[in-house]
Amino acid sequence: MTSLAGAVWPEIPERPLVVVPLGSVEQHGHHLPLGTDTAVACAVAGAAAPSLDGALLAPALAYGASGEHEGFPGTISLGTEALTGLLVEYGRSACRWAGRVLVVNGHGGNLDALRVAVPQLRAEGRDVAWFACGVRGGDAHAGRTETSLMLHVEPGGVREDRAVAGETSPVRDLLPRLRAEGVRRVSPTGVLGDPAGASPEEGLELLDRLVAALVASATAWQVAADGRIS
Repeated sequence: MTSLAGAVWPEIPERPLVVVPLGSVEQHGHHLPLGTDTAVACAVAGAAAPSLDGALLAPALAYGASGEHEGFPGTISLGTEALTGLLVEYGRSACRWAGRVLVVNGHGGNLDALRVAVPQLRAEGRDVAWFACGVRGGDAHAGRTETSLMLHVEPGGVREDRAVAGETSPVRDLLPRLRAEGVRRVSPTGVLGDPAGASPEEGLELLDRLVAALVASATAWQVAADGRIS
């Protein structure tokens, strides 16, 4: 695995797979850093890339569509329209020399942009896909799942003594309010879940599961209509 940012152009292999972490800058409760989604996407992509023959790990796209979190200081959102345009232009440029581009997404708010941009790129003849760093059965935002991952990935950034629970109702039940009112009106702590019980050991287990899923999906390369591999 080669770092794209650290390479010089003669080192770039012919038609490589480029792996691109995509995250966000948004609130993650009182205890997790604003760059949590980017950190997780980078950890998953970075751990998986060495198992993908000839893959290049690109610098992260660290901003995403986080409008639902803009009620909290620190959040910076590009919005879905701008993110869609960014992803389209990124794919067009990279595919001038890359054989494939795989976006490893760490933030659910980016999905609308991915589901438009990636199918558009594929319709243009560019072999682009995306993978979601989602944990089946995990809580939605800054709860036990993300806290465990961050305790493993970037333990120094976690303020464990500040961790508090938020709204714990299933996110599917909260979606109408989240979209209409934003996260702060639904959960004043900014948390959708409960970080209690999080541990670095659980974070390692979750990371290993995500990495294994990414490697398997990227190896099979079966791309759905919305551009996702799974």
